[in-house]
Amino acid sequence: MAKINATYETIFVIDTQLGDEGIQSMTEKFTSLIASNGEVTEVSEWGKKRLAYPINDLTEGYYVFVKFTAAGEFVAELERIYHITEGILRSIVVRTEA
Repeated sequence: MAKINATYETIFVIDTQLGDEGIQSMTEKFTSLIASNGEVTEVSEWGKKRLAYPINDLTEGYYVFVKFTAAGEFVAELERIYHITEGILRSIVVRTEA
């Protein structure tokens, strides 16, 4: 049976205390992970933004937006990896209509 791919968008917020190199490393880690399991169509680094509410006493985060196409099984794995990765404050993955 052929894998059915869908279009998704994800936003993840990185802890700014990691520094510029840490933020760049984390961004590359997740964009390459997504690219190796699907097709990345857009990556947009929104940069440092003030959080709507403090998370772990932090008031700023570095936002990264990625639009991609992948199989549904990978999305569940991506969310699991987000949750166990030190330095990711928040993340969300949503399916979009292509």
